[in-house]
Amino acid sequence: MADTYAADTFPKLLLDNAARRPARPAMREKRYGIWKTWTWADLTREIEALSLGLKVAGIAPGQRVAVIGVNRSRLYWSILAAQCVGAVPVPLYPDAVAQEMAYLLAHAEVTAAIVEDQEQVDKLLSVLPELPALRLIAYDEPRGMRDYVCEACALTSLDAIMASGRQETAGAGLSRAFTDLVARTGGGDTSIILYTSGTTGRPKGTVISSERAISAARQTVAADRLDETDEVLAYLPIAWAGDHYLNYAQAFVAGFCMSCPEEPETVAIDIFEIGPTFYFAPPRVLEDLLTRIMISMEDAGRAKRWLFDRFMGVARCWGEPILNGRADVPLHGRLLYALGEALIYGPVKNVLGFSRIKVAYTAGEAIGPDLFAFYRSIGVNLKQFYGQTEAFLYISTQPDGQIRSDTVGPAAPGVEIRIVESGEVQFRSPGQFVEYLGDPVRTAETLTPDGFVRTGDAGFIGQDGHLRIIDRAKDVGRLTDGTLFAPKYIENKLKFFPNIKEAVAFGDGRDFVAAFINIDLTALGNWAERNGVSYGSYQELAALPQVYDIIRGHIRQVNRDLAAEPAMAGAAITRFVILHKELDADDGELTRTRKVRRAFVQEKYAGLVATLYDNASECFVSTEVTFEDGRKGRIEATLTLAEVDDRGPHPHQRETLAA
Repeated sequence: MADTYAADTFPKLLLDNAARRPARPAMREKRYGIWKTWTWADLTREIEALSLGLKVAGIAPGQRVAVIGVNRSRLYWSILAAQCVGAVPVPLYPDAVAQEMAYLLAHAEVTAAIVEDQEQVDKLLSVLPELPALRLIAYDEPRGMRDYVCEACALTSLDAIMASGRQETAGAGLSRAFTDLVARTGGGDTSIILYTSGTTGRPKGTVISSERAISAARQTVAADRLDETDEVLAYLPIAWAGDHYLNYAQAFVAGFCMSCPEEPETVAIDIFEIGPTFYFAPPRVLEDLLTRIMISMEDAGRAKRWLFDRFMGVARCWGEPILNGRADVPLHGRLLYALGEALIYGPVKNVLGFSRIKVAYTAGEAIGPDLFAFYRSIGVNLKQFYGQTEAFLYISTQPDGQIRSDTVGPAAPGVEIRIVESGEVQFRSPGQFVEYLGDPVRTAETLTPDGFVRTGDAGFIGQDGHLRIIDRAKDVGRLTDGTLFAPKYIENKLKFFPNIKEAVAFGDGRDFVAAFINIDLTALGNWAERNGVSYGSYQELAALPQVYDIIRGHIRQVNRDLAAEPAMAGAAITRFVILHKELDADDGELTRTRKVRRAFVQEKYAGLVATLYDNASECFVSTEVTFEDGRKGRIEATLTLAEVDDRGPHPHQRETLAA
């Protein structure tokens, strides 16, 4: 049996786990309402068949294999099988439109693509003339594929590939052909290519080596005390570095079980059934869950609402000290909290699927202090980290006992952080990337001569040793009077309110700050229902004078918070507009990881931005949108441009939808 710490590739870790814990669950997937489980021994045999099948299909070392789809067990197997044959997996976001996907496939010079279903096959076939290197497409879900024929490349099913691989296997034990493949993999090999979100331009192909990926995962597995008894639900995009690190890499290092939901829409049910012990969610997911809880409580009876409010007060007082193991919590506080656990906190965690969580993380955006405090107060060990694809993944993280909502913690295990004179955060880490694929210029721009990575983020380290991120360094600017303008900092404060889903702030080089607002349809839709307010669409709800007044109240609170911070006191928001449509990745306004592409938005809505600064009360806009089936259309609307201190009536937005 191999020594775990000698295993420097994921295929070697697979064999090690199969030898150490053959009967332990390695992966689960829910199909048709039933969970199917593969042990580490089962998983190894499946990977053997798929690896040998890929070899029979002509996949050779060094070639790049795209993996496209939602969280499916056999797509994760495809990543590992590609690594077994020495090829390089390149996961892509399944909701990317065909042309976006074509750019990435061509950039990575992908020779084979393993995809989830007919939808992804159709995308690839539509751009196949642009992909001369692509010679194999394999699909997992056969539904709708019976009559498909492709003359330009081989088109087959994963079932067929695995069947051909099984013909090469050796009965009861693992075949020599497979173990030889695994033995030839090395720590210096490229393990995976992960594309960045493209917030500031074209996505970059981040090359991660096997030994660096595994080294980083070992550090955090040890720090969070993860082991083979843990479970995760893999529901975030497989193309995102966070999923590949938190689920895939840590699962192979710790030997724990990774589960795939039935559908993206069933995650809330599936997490309830699995009861993960390790969990990650971006702040927006946590906000949505809390919104769901609060909506339920608003519809509950008076007695239940009183109990909830009463014991949430107890949780706010004693929950955090009890979670941190402090000895100075008085007996009456412990007794009240225990009663609250039985009546309120436990049932809430059970409904959310959080009953067994040992450690949970959030990252990607700043999290509101009230939201953060809510989860910790009911006993969820929620912590923050700061990371980048280039770090694979952690740069800083909050250790137990050092949890604060306004920091992202000290340096993660094995990571060095420094703040240079410009205020930029730079790091050197065990898992940091090797290079950007085919882009030595940007690689040299990102890596310093002494091996640190330039993050592009501005931040500082406080006296407590914790890192605080302010904004993207290039986005930090000044108003005309010299006031510091940090747009992301302001936007995050706006998004702390459940009624605001997205925000974009403007102000650099201008006299005052203005903002675009996207409302949260679920939260404000529930408000409208409870108050008897009628609306027929997102556009109609966003145009209501009452909604403008609600958002104005939130902005005033943000302005009060900014006024309490000397560096940001002059950056109060003066004017705002509620957009007639949600910012959308398909329209280029967001990245696939839901980050605002600020420069693109500012250019696309340049006329609206200019009108905000012209003191006009209305602005007509005509916006091209992409429908789910790929068709283009336009949304035309006359938007209300509002003053934050204007309490007067607001004209209704007039919109038409022209397909």
